[in-house]
Amino acid sequence: MDKKNKYTAKFVDFSQDKLYRNLKPSQKTFIKTMGESYQLTFQELRQLTEMTTDFNMWGESTIEDQWNEAALGQITSNSQSKKIILNNIRNHWWALKASPTQYGPTTSTVKNPVRKMQKNLGENDVYGDCPVASDKTICCNLKTIDAIQGCGLGCSYCSIQTFYEDGAIGIEGNLKKKLDQVELDPNRNYHIGSGQSSDSLAMGNRNGVLDAQLNFARKHPNIILEFKTKTKNVDHFLKADIPSNVFVCWSLNPQVIIDHEEHFTASLKQRLHGARQLADKGVIVGFHFHPIIHYKGYEKDYGKIVDTILNIFSSEEVGMISLGTLTFIKPAIKNLRALGISSKVLQIPLEDAAGKRSYSMTTKEEIFRTVYHAFRPWHKKVFFYFCMEDRKLWESVMGTCYKSNDDFEDALFTSVAAKMDAGSTKV
Repeated sequence: MDKKNKYTAKFVDFSQDKLYRNLKPSQKTFIKTMGESYQLTFQELRQLTEMTTDFNMWGESTIEDQWNEAALGQITSNSQSKKIILNNIRNHWWALKASPTQYGPTTSTVKNPVRKMQKNLGENDVYGDCPVASDKTICCNLKTIDAIQGCGLGCSYCSIQTFYEDGAIGIEGNLKKKLDQVELDPNRNYHIGSGQSSDSLAMGNRNGVLDAQLNFARKHPNIILEFKTKTKNVDHFLKADIPSNVFVCWSLNPQVIIDHEEHFTASLKQRLHGARQLADKGVIVGFHFHPIIHYKGYEKDYGKIVDTILNIFSSEEVGMISLGTLTFIKPAIKNLRALGISSKVLQIPLEDAAGKRSYSMTTKEEIFRTVYHAFRPWHKKVFFYFCMEDRKLWESVMGTCYKSNDDFEDALFTSVAAKMDAGSTKV
């Protein structure tokens, strides 16, 4: 067997790689051909495939064009030429990640990855701890209700899509019964949220999941129950009797990010309108700037959102505002590349962040300071916090940090509950 055929036989193993199989036929053929010509190792094939996927997602020139440009001046396909070509492509890849991300005026059509609905979650527990809780960062000790598992809103950066491999959305069919079985200590306070395993309002009141949670809040006056959403689906809450210890929060991003990265969500205008509708009803609302995304012109775009909030809401109506940013677990990065959708969220120089991957601390300080300082008129009127971030970031931007997660939890509960009590007195 000649050298080419031997390599082709070895390439069969690599050709089973999911990322490689997801490439366009022409790109697969090109990588295979270059692999044979330059005797690329398995690791080099893998790196080349990852960069090809990233270039596709970022809307850059094809790997064929980039290889040909990188190969200019290289006469033979020897090992030295291989190193030069791969280094040139890799340097270009790094240069794109290091430069400010730019979003164009047009967006690509994205297919919703959700394939089916499950009517029931079986014997799964519906009450537990926040799935991203970590002792390596400052944490609010959030408890969660998993009324729905899986999400169809199609946000490119979302980790939820890595939790449920079959792409299905499961809606709890016995939520009231399961919540009735949850035992809470009547002598302590709890901050509980239902938007960690899915969007809280995306499925509406299917299977009675919203009513079951509202009843749970009535039953336990020592909790504050948070619904978190990127939708405009407030119709059920506008008609329902909302307990005073319930509040609803919206995750917000500039419209350019919604258009490019949050594909099946409500527009920024629709989200703020939904919040205004509930605030008019006397429901406390909140806002999560999570993830804040660093791109060319982000300062101006996030500043406009802050100005809008300051203009259309009073501080008494807003329970809390959180800031967070792009943070990936490795399976989320792998899954995003496997989806291959148009997205620029990986076009950043990822660094280690308490076992995850995120922006550098310098970049985080810049973007958190930009948004937090824009809210300066509300610093002493609304509860602000950073979601799952390092103590150093708190101290650098806010000038202070809680001594413990329990102190953080207590401060959050006390501040939001006070807004709720004041609001219920007015009503």
